Amino acid sequence: MWVIRALFIIVSSLVGYLCCSHLHISRWQGAAVGLCFGIVLVIVERFLKRVSLKGMLTCLLGLSAGLIASNLLVLLTSAMIEKGTNNGVLSMVAASSGLTLGYLGMAVAYKRRDELNLPVSTGASYARYSRGNGVKILDTNVIIDGRILDICETGFIEGTLIIPRFVLKELQYIADSSDILRRNRGRRGLDILHGMQKNPNIDVRISEEDFDGMKEVDGKLIELAKSMQAKVVTNDFNLNQVAELQAVTVLNINELANALKPVILPGETMTVRVVKEGKEYGQGVAYLDDGTMVVVDNGRSLMGQSVDVMVTSILQTAAGRMIFTKKKDEINGM
Repeated sequence: MWVIRALFIIVSSLVGYLCCSHLHISRWQGAAVGLCFGIVLVIVERFLKRVSLKGMLTCLLGLSAGLIASNLLVLLTSAMIEKGTNNGVLSMVAASSGLTLGYLGMAVAYKRRDELNLPVSTGASYARYSRGNGVKILDTNVIIDGRILDICETGFIEGTLIIPRFVLKELQYIADSSDILRRNRGRRGLDILHGMQKNPNIDVRISEEDFDGMKEVDGKLIELAKSMQAKVVTNDFNLNQVAELQAVTVLNINELANALKPVILPGETMTVRVVKEGKEYGQGVAYLDDGTMVVVDNGRSLMGQSVDVMVTSILQTAAGRMIFTKKKDEINGM
């Protein structure tokens, strides 16, 4: 885009340089006029980039209404003024009413834009239009994680899923990384998005809205969620904390996974396979099918073996649950 903008400014300067004879000015003055015109137009284009499509449409409607009212006022004024009166009065009325009513029409329409149910289907304006449908924004980590596709296919997440353009850029950057692990993660995320878009039961939309003053993707996600009045879907603990501090609702799929784990109480028995040593002396570590860590007291000597254990206590941490157990034969022999 910056290349296109630079070429436009150069062409504007060239047009001013070549067309200066019609303006009765020198060639270099014409080039300067063309240069200023190109720069002003680029600044206006950059400003319009921050305005939603719904905002621009409401401004155009307000301007049209203001200009129509202005023309009606000029017609009434011309009918009331006697013939032969100086046309300067009519010109002054037309100019002043056009500027005044046109500006007021745009200003009022833009301020009351949320009251207009325009079916615009992109960005924050779409989210405001479909507020009741539960708009949710996906972050980069939850896309790479992949579980979001399975959750959506089950129908537990409803409404529209928004993928910001800056999240897509971050995914593309990760997919192009020289590090093979990061590259595989990025490509997995792009594959997950492709699978979501192919599913007719999942409503996925791309948001073009960006925040040029911010560099951090997490900060942009929070600001976008505020402007859309949407929820953020993530598995990032830090983003979860920052978003909640700023009153943004977060759906953390790690919390969902923890909530769906089977309830295990002290005194229950289970069979586990010890796979590695624990941190404390003599401990062995096993894992349940859902990834929950099981610490087996005096289980180091049983690495690679299955053993019957009894739950003694459960510790809930930010990373998940840890289940502490003892060998069943030790408890029975006590």
